[in-house]
Amino acid sequence: MAVTGAVMVIFLLAHMLGNVKIFFGRESFNAYAHGLRTLLEPMAPYRLLLTVLEIVLVVSVVAHMWAAISLARRARKARPVKYVAKKSQAGGYTTHIMRFGGVTIVLFVVWHLLDLTFGVVNPKGFDSTPADRMIAGFDASRWWVTLLYVVAVVMIGLHLRHGIWSAFQTLGLANRARYRALKAVAALVSAALVIGFLAPPLAITFGVIK
Repeated sequence: MAVTGAVMVIFLLAHMLGNVKIFFGRESFNAYAHGLRTLLEPMAPYRLLLTVLEIVLVVSVVAHMWAAISLARRARKARPVKYVAKKSQAGGYTTHIMRFGGVTIVLFVVWHLLDLTFGVVNPKGFDSTPADRMIAGFDASRWWVTLLYVVAVVMIGLHLRHGIWSAFQTLGLANRARYRALKAVAALVSAALVIGFLAPPLAITFGVIK
């Protein structure tokens, strides 16, 4: 679960850095999108490397979900009788964030692909440029899309903050000496991703990017 989570964090960081190119103009963003599809050309066919990366990402997501379900089942079998003492509010909060946050993220990814990748629910459609789809997708007239995006990205951030910290523990990197530093790293990475992902759609909705 920790390894597949790390793969997704790396993807999110790369994706976020690509998204902020919209601030440098349509041409810059379109060139970035085109560059993803022409990686290793002419040695490799058009879009081959991107397709491989997408397959790796999908496998990681499925494996991550499978690991989460397997660990939950193992925990129930190991402790079939509930503890007498109630869980703390913080513990319950984290559990709900990880459980429902994961479901929210999956649903959001499906909508995100239909909107900005395939153009099925995007006003500009599939034949438009990536920059046009992005700007049309978060137009002020579709403020509700931006709102859904904000909620989903915040959920991703909360999921990541706990997930990154848990990965440090699982991989044996956490100890008393590194506790605060690693906690800070988890918080900073998740905060940077949230800010980076929210900046472009909010800038489009409020007319900063047109």
